[in-house]
Amino acid sequence: MSTATVDDDLWAAIGDPTRRRMLDLLLADGAGTATTLSQRMPVTRQAVAKHLAVLDRAGLVHGTAEGRERRYRVDDAQLARAVTQLAAVGSAWDARLRRIKRIAESIQARVDSE
Repeated sequence: MSTATVDDDLWAAIGDPTRRRMLDLLLADGAGTATTLSQRMPVTRQAVAKHLAVLDRAGLVHGTAEGRERRYRVDDAQLARAVTQLAAVGSAWDARLRRIKRIAESIQARVDSE
């Protein structure tokens, strides 16, 4: 996977620990509102609403009007896309690290034989 195919907006949204915790809660509960999430997190309802807006822009959650609030659910397809990207990036880095290891071992072998 090239870096051109990595969705930076998606990863910026997932990169924040508070937003990852929100995704965890939404996945566990099936859905939630800014109010219900703020009751389970150490941040204000307003902060939760802002984080939900970021997740919504990235397509990771979708909100539907429910009374005076919006009920958010995780978009399974977008989350699966994120997992696929993470796996591809991880594989690319594994390959880089294996190459670095081979180079280091080659250098060490030359040093040892001198």
